[in-house]
Amino acid sequence: MTQASDSFQIETAGWRDMKALHALEKSCFKEDAWPLVELLGVLTFPGVVRIKAVASGSMVGFIAGDANRGENTGWILTLGVQPEMRRRGIAGALLKECERLMDMATVKLTVRRGNLAAIGLYEKLGYRKVDVWPRYYRNGEDGLVFEKILESPAG
Repeated sequence: MTQASDSFQIETAGWRDMKALHALEKSCFKEDAWPLVELLGVLTFPGVVRIKAVASGSMVGFIAGDANRGENTGWILTLGVQPEMRRRGIAGALLKECERLMDMATVKLTVRRGNLAAIGLYEKLGYRKVDVWPRYYRNGEDGLVFEKILESPAG
């Protein structure tokens, strides 16, 4: 799976991307970055959709999604884009491709209440706030749960 844009490609990610993903997580999420064992899990567990954006040979974005077939709901586990590569369509492209690959009727994600740029992107792409998880993040900031109902799951 390689999709091209003017400045990046979307590709399947795997365990060989551990070092790059660890650096991306630290850059994007600071104290909320996932520990190595969780990154290894997201890169290897069966059924997890994991894709990366690559520019000039380097990972500049990553998304993972977990499809719960029983509930016909997919959860975006993580989505990050290197700060210097933001506002170039990378996060939106990753999110759309992850939605397509999970092939669920509903997709949910959690975002910091203060992450207005991400909230704006999610709303633009059809997500709506459905819940608040108080003090979800390490620093006590609330997590907002967003949901997108897809008209029909992609095929």
